[in-house]
Amino acid sequence: QVQLVESGGGSVQPGGSLRLSCVASGLIFKNYGMGWFRQAPGKEREFVASISWLGGSTSYADSVMGRFTISRDYAKNTVLLQMNSLKPEDTAVYYCAAGRTTAALQGGGIDYWGKGTLVTVSS
Repeated sequence: QVQLVESGGGSVQPGGSLRLSCVASGLIFKNYGMGWFRQAPGKEREFVASISWLGGSTSYADSVMGRFTISRDYAKNTVLLQMNSLKPEDTAVYYCAAGRTTAALQGGGIDYWGKGTLVTVSS
């Protein structure tokens, strides 16, 4: 069974950093585009970042560009999201996602979802 398991969420002050991890199992990792989405309280889910099959292409939401970096570790079947200069508006549950391609993923074509990890940014 395919599983995406997120970790690394927590509470941090504005300006701080966190690194989220998503460990994928039950799939051929390199054959999937991977991404992160988030959902803040009272708001709809939104795209955060994605990375292509071989890691050659990355995409970011305008709101996180320059602050977040997505990467993938093929040896560990893991996708990472380094989050720097965190802002209160980054507070959300962050979900790992896998799609056949990043284009499909960003267009809502998600094959698999993780259960989410909570990130709270506050003073």
